[in-house]
Amino acid sequence: MDLETLKSLAVKAETKIVLLVLDGLGDLPREPGGPTPLEAARTPNMDALAVRGVTGLADPVGPGITPGSGPGHLGLFGYDPLKYRIGRGVIEALGIDLELTPTDVAARGNFCTMDEAGRVTDRRAGRLSTERCIELSRLLDTIRLEGVEVIVRPVKEHRFVVLWRGNGLSDQMTESDPQRLDEAPLKVEAKTPEAERTARLVNAFIEKARLLLREKHPANMILLRGFAKHPNLPTFRELYQLQAAAVAVYPMYRGLGKLAGMQALVTGPSVREEFDVLRQHWRKYDFFYVHVKGTDTAGEDGNFDGKVAVIEEVDRELTTLLGLRPDVLVITGDHSTPASFRAHSWHPVPVLLSSRWCRPDDVQEFSERGCLRGGLGRLKGKEILPLALAHAERLTKFGA
Repeated sequence: MDLETLKSLAVKAETKIVLLVLDGLGDLPREPGGPTPLEAARTPNMDALAVRGVTGLADPVGPGITPGSGPGHLGLFGYDPLKYRIGRGVIEALGIDLELTPTDVAARGNFCTMDEAGRVTDRRAGRLSTERCIELSRLLDTIRLEGVEVIVRPVKEHRFVVLWRGNGLSDQMTESDPQRLDEAPLKVEAKTPEAERTARLVNAFIEKARLLLREKHPANMILLRGFAKHPNLPTFRELYQLQAAAVAVYPMYRGLGKLAGMQALVTGPSVREEFDVLRQHWRKYDFFYVHVKGTDTAGEDGNFDGKVAVIEEVDRELTTLLGLRPDVLVITGDHSTPASFRAHSWHPVPVLLSSRWCRPDDVQEFSERGCLRGGLGRLKGKEILPLALAHAERLTKFGA
C-alpha cells in the first residue's frame, strides 16, 4: 500500500490512536528454552489486551534486515523505509529544535575513546554525561572552516549534532564511524563528485576536533554518521488528516516525530511522566506516538533483568493510558535488541493491536511466542499504521 493510495482513503473521524513504541522490544531467551525479557516480565495489563485484541510479528524493514532506529520508526509511521532513507543527522538536529535550511548538511556525532594506536576502544566514551557533552560541544563549536559555517550542539550523553551551512554542500558521503571496536575512525569519502568539497570540509573538521580533544580522555575523539539534508516528508496531517503528537524523552525520537509533522510534547524522563503528558494533551490530538527508550538501553547494555524491569514499569503505568480509553492502541517496538546480542538484530518484533473492531485470536499473553501464533501473522512494519487507521474507522472503502 503506497502513501498516495492511503491518502486517498483517509477520512476524518472522532477516534484516537496511540502508538506505544518500546524501543528494541524484541529479544531472545537468556538460555535455551527459557523466556525472553517480555515473557519473563509480569505484564497483566498487556496480557489482558492481547486476549481482547490481536497480535503478530513485524519485520521493521524486511526479513533478515537489521534496522536502525530511524528506518524502524519510519516504517511504524507508514513510510516505506526502503524508499525514504533519512540520515540520522537531520533526525537528531530536529530533535533538539535546531532549525535547518534546505542547503544545510547535518550529521550525528558520538564522542568516543581512542587509544594511542588510533583505534576506537569505546564508541560512547563510557556513556559520557550530558553535562560533559555540553562542555565539549561548546569547544567543538569554536572550530572555523573557510567557506562554510559550522554549528555544533549537544544532544544527550555522548551524542551531539554537527551542522555545515553554506552553498553547494552535499550529504552524499560515507561515515567516519567504523561501527566496531579496535578499528581506527574512517576517512569520510565522497560518494559523488559533487560531494568532494563537502567531504574535504568534514575531514578538516574531524582533524581539528581530534586536536582539541586529544587531552580530554575518555572523550578524546569523535565519530560522525548519518549525513543528511532535510527530506520534507509528507506529514500525518497531509496524508491521514490526523493531528499528531510525539511524547519522547530522547531528542532523536522527538526529531522522528517532527519529520512526520507531529507536535513534540515536553515530558519528564519517566514512563509515568510520559503517560501524564499524554493525558494532559488528550483532547487536543487524534494520534499519539509514545516512545520508551529504556528497553533498548538495557538490551544494548546486555542487561536482561533491566529490560524485564522496564517492561514491567510500562505495564504498571499503562493504567493511566487505558483509563483514557483510546479507540486503537498499538504496542510494539521499532526493532529487536536482544540482551545477549547487545545490539540491534534482524529478529521480528512483537505487535499488539487493541480495538473494539479486532477479530481476536487465541493468544493469551503478549510475548514473542504468543505473537508467533497471532492473527496478524508476519507483517511488515509499514503495514501496522494502515491497520491502526482501519480499526479507528479512518479509512474508507477502496474501489466501487
